[in-house]
Amino acid sequence: MSKNVLARIKPFHNPTGSSFLKPHLKRFVNETICILNDPSPQWQDSLANHFSHAEFLVSDVAHHVFDRVYDAELALRFFHWASGRRRQHGSLGESGYSSLLKLLAKCGMFPEMELVQSGMTSEEIKPTREAMNVLIRSYADCGMIHQALRSYNAMRKVCGCSPDVFACNRLLNALVNHGETRDARRVYCEMLDRENAEGVDAVDNFSVCIMVRGLCSEGKVEEGEKMIQDRWGHGCIPNVVFYNTLIDGYVKIGNVDKAHTLFKELIWKGFLPTLQTFGSMIRGFCNAGNFDLVDKLITEMEERGLDVNLYIYNTIINGLYKHGRAAEAVKMVENMVLSGCEPDTVTYNSLIASLCKDRRLREAEGFLGKALRKGFTSNELTFTPLILAYCRQGDYEKACNLLIDIAERGEKPDMVTYGALIHGSVLLGDIDIALTVYRKMMERGVVPDAGIYNVLLSGLCKKSRLEAAKLLLMEMLDHNIDPDEYVFVTIVDGYARHEKIAEAKDIFEFAIKKGLHLGVVGYNAMIRGYCRLGMMKDAMSYFHRMLKEQLIPDEITYTTLIDGYGKQQDLDKAMRMFRQMIIRKCKPNVVTYTSLIDGFCRSKNLDKAEDLFFEMKSSGLEPNVVTYSILIGSYFKEGRPEKAASFFELMLENNCSPNDVTLHYLVNGLVNNIPCLTSETATIYQGEKCTFLKLFRDMILDEWSAQAAAYSVILICLCQHKMVKDALMLYDKVTKKGLLPDPVLLAALLHGVCLEGQSQALKGLNPCKLSKEDLKVASKYSSMLDKYLYEERSSEASYILQILVVNHEPRDLEVHEVGVT
Repeated sequence: MSKNVLARIKPFHNPTGSSFLKPHLKRFVNETICILNDPSPQWQDSLANHFSHAEFLVSDVAHHVFDRVYDAELALRFFHWASGRRRQHGSLGESGYSSLLKLLAKCGMFPEMELVQSGMTSEEIKPTREAMNVLIRSYADCGMIHQALRSYNAMRKVCGCSPDVFACNRLLNALVNHGETRDARRVYCEMLDRENAEGVDAVDNFSVCIMVRGLCSEGKVEEGEKMIQDRWGHGCIPNVVFYNTLIDGYVKIGNVDKAHTLFKELIWKGFLPTLQTFGSMIRGFCNAGNFDLVDKLITEMEERGLDVNLYIYNTIINGLYKHGRAAEAVKMVENMVLSGCEPDTVTYNSLIASLCKDRRLREAEGFLGKALRKGFTSNELTFTPLILAYCRQGDYEKACNLLIDIAERGEKPDMVTYGALIHGSVLLGDIDIALTVYRKMMERGVVPDAGIYNVLLSGLCKKSRLEAAKLLLMEMLDHNIDPDEYVFVTIVDGYARHEKIAEAKDIFEFAIKKGLHLGVVGYNAMIRGYCRLGMMKDAMSYFHRMLKEQLIPDEITYTTLIDGYGKQQDLDKAMRMFRQMIIRKCKPNVVTYTSLIDGFCRSKNLDKAEDLFFEMKSSGLEPNVVTYSILIGSYFKEGRPEKAASFFELMLENNCSPNDVTLHYLVNGLVNNIPCLTSETATIYQGEKCTFLKLFRDMILDEWSAQAAAYSVILICLCQHKMVKDALMLYDKVTKKGLLPDPVLLAALLHGVCLEGQSQALKGLNPCKLSKEDLKVASKYSSMLDKYLYEERSSEASYILQILVVNHEPRDLEVHEVGVT
């Protein structure tokens, strides 16, 4: 070694350090520690004599004792002794207190640290910067973020100095890990301010990386990227950790393209991607369903000598199932095993859940068996999908047996597992089975949460078992489980729907007294209940309470009130609510308009009802079957069958299928209007737009029964509008009543089949089984339909019937033999 180098080497200067104690001081400190180790009760007297015969004060030796004792309990023994004899032997001093704090911090004795700091405050002694750094690091490492932040603030304000970058980084990391990004940002900004003001390196790579991770966790990835760019060249050097953090952040917010750009930039700049880099990118491509790029990344990993680990395999398997590629996911598991990477519980849970979702229960059961044979510990995520799947297909026996298997293996089914069985039972309407599972659950000491109670209460209310629901609510309260808003709303709505408004009100007010806010949904339930009973004043009182609580009524609120006023035929108030709805920018829906139309129809103001109907259509809303049915029934009732027929034709033109109510209005309307329809003065029905009424009139004049004729013309209209499926469903409903004339039905269905091109629709209606006379009748009505529908041109249906009349032989005949294609 050269003389120049040797000349530049200087001895370590630490005059106060315990390693360089003068011999007599060192001897005194060692004797002090020996006395502290004395287990006899006389140790305190010995220590007092020791100091009384020496030239040293406690403050001279305290920090040396604490630095050498290593045992926090002995240190506290010395602290308590010295505190009790402060007048005789003096205080511990700044260095003594600071050394003690460092020792206690290293040992994690936080309550004792608080006690020591209280002693320092009473003596107006400030800890050293080094001690405060240790305190901040210890608090932060143990997740005591409030105490760490308090120490940080105290150091800056009371001690007049700032923590070093290592303490600050530990504090930043703890704050970010606990989601306290706002406080972390403040500390980081103060670190930057100190750097700018004092010209020291107060921020390093770790500081920036921690903050970027915090921003990425909040989805503020672009802000994190800008933070890195701002620090480049200021003591911050880009590295693979930065890239990994940003790539993972962009993947989490769904911006896979940006993540991929950074991935390529990372490689271009000469950094080596790590397993974490590849893992994040693979997760991003799996989420996007881009499995070709996943394959390329796997190949690249292998080329770089990186093994595909369990996490990456699980990511790919989960991604394949989410995108409906179950077969490839199963294949991936096989490849995983062949590569020497054993599946874990997460792998099997993912497989089982996905297979159950696809209703491939046998395969799911197979994977469950494999997992159990390999000794994997199952959890609620393993069994819950299977239990739910069994419940969906109504196989409660298998679901219950699975629960028994769990118990027999010594595993305790948890709330999620029981909840799945309860939820599945309620979904299928088997509330009694759900209640049985609930009782078993309680017997085994598994307490349900508010969510399970809500499912049970909902099931009971749907079955009109309101008293049972009320008892279950009482049980819930007895078990000290506070019902949430949804539970109360469910019961209130159940009672209100069943017109038990007094009970609904009691429960509603009880919930309010408990401090719960039932929101718009709860108020809507009460308003609906009062409107059902025609108690509009009470309904409006709850509406005004909503406004007072600054709740914004929605379209259900307004529609319910409009419907209530409409049924009371108080159309002025109904329109007032409608206008208020528009003013408050709450868009009316089909139900709103239908309620108003119904109100005006009840008041026999059909012109206004019709205006509202076309206003609804002009606003882009399509009327539903209820809207059409109300207008059809009202016009028939007022003796205006031509209007009723026009709305029925309009309904079919808009491909809106009639329901039982529509059919009831049509049949009764036609039957009750026979006198005016068959009158010689009924020339209005000879127009082209009244095919429906003309056909009915012709059938009545041909002496068909009124009901049979009504159903026949409805079938004809359905087939005319290519709604053969609806026609066949109607046929199935009414043929049992013996009302339909088969010849006319045949003509109607043949026309429908030919118009829609559905030859299979006539399966079971063999035309050759009809008599020749019936076929002639069918041919006659088919010709009438040609006149109305084809401008008197002969249709394919009529051609088929004519052939059948000419070549009539009572035998089975396939539809294709008569030309239906």
